[in-house]
Amino acid sequence: MVGVKKTMTLNLSEEEMNSLDQLALRNDISKTAVIRKAIQIYLILEKRMQRGEHIFVEDELHQIKVELLLV
Repeated sequence: MVGVKKTMTLNLSEEEMNSLDQLALRNDISKTAVIRKAIQIYLILEKRMQRGEHIFVEDELHQIKVELLLV
């Protein structure tokens, strides 16, 4: 659902801003697009966790599996 767009000021640490810059550069998208994607991913994860589902990240090479928690 796209409505009227609003502007906001965002205060980030230097490290956070560098990370945002790198994500935008690597994916050839704007910083705004990175933030929008992050919000979409967060909402999906939050909805699934509210339903009682568990989200895992798995490293098959090293046989490591960890559960993702949103705090």
